[in-house]
Amino acid sequence: MPYPKLIVDINKIKYNGSSLVKESARKGIEVVGVTKVVCGNPTIAQALVDSGIKTIADSRVENLKKLSGINCKKMLLRIPMPSQSEDAVRYSDIVLVSEILTIKKLSEQACIHKKSIDLILMIDLGDLREGLFYENEILKTVSEIIQLKNIKLLGLGTNLSCYGAVIPSREILEKLVLIKNKIKNLFNINLEILSGGNSGSIRLFEDNQIPSGINQLRLGASIILGIGIDHLPIDGLSADTFILEAEIIELRKKPSKPVGKQGLDAFGNKPVFIDMGIRSRAICAIGRQDVNPEDISPLDNKINILGGSSDHLILDVTDCKDDLRVGDTLRFKVNYGGCLSLMTSPYVYKEFL
Repeated sequence: MPYPKLIVDINKIKYNGSSLVKESARKGIEVVGVTKVVCGNPTIAQALVDSGIKTIADSRVENLKKLSGINCKKMLLRIPMPSQSEDAVRYSDIVLVSEILTIKKLSEQACIHKKSIDLILMIDLGDLREGLFYENEILKTVSEIIQLKNIKLLGLGTNLSCYGAVIPSREILEKLVLIKNKIKNLFNINLEILSGGNSGSIRLFEDNQIPSGINQLRLGASIILGIGIDHLPIDGLSADTFILEAEIIELRKKPSKPVGKQGLDAFGNKPVFIDMGIRSRAICAIGRQDVNPEDISPLDNKINILGGSSDHLILDVTDCKDDLRVGDTLRFKVNYGGCLSLMTSPYVYKEFL
């Protein structure tokens, strides 16, 4: 297979998925498997289903369309654009929502397609991304939803730690339970689902800190990359599920500081260089169009990433013990952002083990 290449260990992803499904089930929690970090890749989505997951979620309806052949429920994770309400109805079973205008369009399309759609109304508990923030607007929206045809208010959901970096806590998630109870008292609706966030909420498994009533988590990074809050590895899970391989296209000894008057680089930044004398430098055929250099790290800790342009990754290999040659490949670990970029790039080949 040509390079650059992202190697994906499907068995480790299955192991992570199965482990989290079992641990969550012991706490009465359903796991929804999130595929947005892998661009809705069908092979990885099938691995999640094989691990025991019953619902796959993705932020983009285009990805859900790719997954239509997989036998599971589909959840549209990002609140939909009004303009995509028809596709949201066609390719989703469950849709996360907040805006009543969009909800009404979903109802219209559900009637046209003679289909019933489940909704999870998103509540903003302080992270300040999507969701209704004030109680009066929550109750008003619920009162309107229950009048609409071909849609069902399945439950409430929230998102934490993605935008505002708010750390999930028992106190925060208890607010979701209180809102559910108020809706039940006012509208006589017993909501089935309280979706308590993403992989960051797994930390609450310790000491049973997840409130009673929270019965769903939407997990992506924890299953696919084995990481949780602050991108730290989760004990007992595999965190080496992805390895990037890139080919060396140039290997030369050069000064460590550019020669000549400096301006801005290709991305409008003014880089700073430390003069370390003549160093051995390798260039790999991968660049910022594929991945941010800060989102990957060499498996060989004697190799340092110096930076990159749109098509080139530049490394200091002076201290590497291997006898490197042009045409050799170097291997890198990837973090969440790196996985997201590399799986999205059409120039990076994917190999599944």
